[in-house]
Amino acid sequence: MFTTRPEILGTFGVVTSTHWLASAAGMSLLERGGNAFDACVASAFVLQVVEPHLVGPAGEVPAVFYSARTGRVEVLCGQGTTPAAATLERYRAEGLKLIPGNGLLATVIPGAFDAWMLLLRDHGTMRVRDVLEPAIYYAEHGHALMPRISNTIAGLKDFFETYWPTTAQVYVPGGKVPQARKLFRNPALARTWTRVLKQAESAGADRERQIEAARDAFYRGFVAEEIERFARGTDVMDESGSTHRGVITADDLAGWSASYDKPVTYDYHGYTVAKAGSWSQGPVFLQTLALLKGMDLAGVGPTSAEFVHRVTEAMKLAFADREAYYGDPAFVDVPLEHLLSDAYNDERRALIGEMASQDLLPGRVPGFEAQVARVMDTLERLSQVSAPGSATNEPTLADMRASAKRGDTTHVDVIDRWGNMISATPSGGWFQSSPVIPELGFGLNTRAQMFWLEEGLPGTLAPGKRPRTTLTPSLALRDGKPYLAFGTPGGDQQEQWQLLFFLRHVHHGLNLQEAIDLPMSHTMHFPTSFYPRDRKPGHLAVEASFGSEAIEALRQRGHQIEQVPEWSVGRLTAASRDADGLLHAAATPRLMQAYAIGR
Repeated sequence: MFTTRPEILGTFGVVTSTHWLASAAGMSLLERGGNAFDACVASAFVLQVVEPHLVGPAGEVPAVFYSARTGRVEVLCGQGTTPAAATLERYRAEGLKLIPGNGLLATVIPGAFDAWMLLLRDHGTMRVRDVLEPAIYYAEHGHALMPRISNTIAGLKDFFETYWPTTAQVYVPGGKVPQARKLFRNPALARTWTRVLKQAESAGADRERQIEAARDAFYRGFVAEEIERFARGTDVMDESGSTHRGVITADDLAGWSASYDKPVTYDYHGYTVAKAGSWSQGPVFLQTLALLKGMDLAGVGPTSAEFVHRVTEAMKLAFADREAYYGDPAFVDVPLEHLLSDAYNDERRALIGEMASQDLLPGRVPGFEAQVARVMDTLERLSQVSAPGSATNEPTLADMRASAKRGDTTHVDVIDRWGNMISATPSGGWFQSSPVIPELGFGLNTRAQMFWLEEGLPGTLAPGKRPRTTLTPSLALRDGKPYLAFGTPGGDQQEQWQLLFFLRHVHHGLNLQEAIDLPMSHTMHFPTSFYPRDRKPGHLAVEASFGSEAIEALRQRGHQIEQVPEWSVGRLTAASRDADGLLHAAATPRLMQAYAIGR
């Protein structure tokens, strides 16, 4: 079939990400002898510079990776926890029912920088200078600003100048919106990374000592100090309509570090899919596979109404369980073994009928009845029902409609010639989230908006707790061997677009680019993870490229159809490695910026 670009094939290495400059930076490190982990870190730092409306230095990242040296698949947890002062009592005293989606109260400890340094130390081969230099270059000397970023700044210009003047200083220099496709610089960010690098190299020639010194500069040095000074001393307007100061301190940062987790896995048609645990939405992907395992997907076309209907209805059930059960397992008991069991999913599969469900239907797990009742009561009171055709809060689609006031996410996949493989989804700290800290050149994240200010829920706000993030990279083994790394930005839609891609690849034999290029869909049937936590029962967004016949068939099944333009849904990238060492890579043409590179 025709594809918008070729599936990249090679044997040396492949890098694919949501911006061509990040892919090029990662590939340059492979060319210099680095491995997949070195390349991924360098790509991620470049993404913070060239996609500042989607990710920033104070954001977070989960990654799932395979190390050829250790022979293990692991999850890197770069999701920061809440500050010590982020208590229900403190936030309720602010008169809030929901945590705002921007400002300072939604800030958790920035997790990405420590995660990247931990990965570099334990699994990379290169130095801090090698992975930071490309980002420093683009921040100092400039990069061509994408039209989408310029449009986003234009839509927020008045807000920045009125309420967030430190952001206006960086992104509306001289009172003018930066021009698209012209060089844009962030010299304050370049100075921050240069200072971190100088402190790293002052530790001596040893690579690991340099990495530890860089971690100290961020979490126990000048970066942490500036974060506390700004957050605790600045009144910031947010979506609640009032100003608030933050609660994060330098001690919060000093006491936190990134970590490694065991992945949650599920076997499906010869593949083993590895995801982050219940502190992410990763198990939704696995639960949906468990529901679909008993259905014939190979016998229906990959763009047919029947295919979309079955996948959508299965996802609705899995996402209902996300709301009822998922949370940080260090704080709450999450019955993942039960949720992934054959008996549970055989029973749940019977709920998938010929017509689209209009109800949110979490499953029954013995011993969790009271918790589920509390969740459903909270959703009934606080999760507003929006009209199916109303403007979506999903960041990518909002951006396509020139109304982006919310950030999104980025993604990177890398495989090297030794068989190392990583899928990472950096996000948070975008310039719409929180005012720029002038001495640092970046603002803070807002991941805490995913907590509830209600007692007794798996997602109840508590100090030191990880928010149940939407970030969800994927890695799959085929016949027990590491095979496929893939992912996408897109908030609550991340699992949905990844599932369409994966199922089409597995059941219909499409190559990576073919599976990415086919029409995409998603539902917002369940509550969004982002403020204001609204939902659209029965909703189904479909690209017009599905065709009128399939779209009408879905409408006849009761789906509340939102037809969206062709090439407007999903930002997938993917890379794979065959048993003989042949590498594949692909990137979506949607939004015209993702790119796969390899040889």
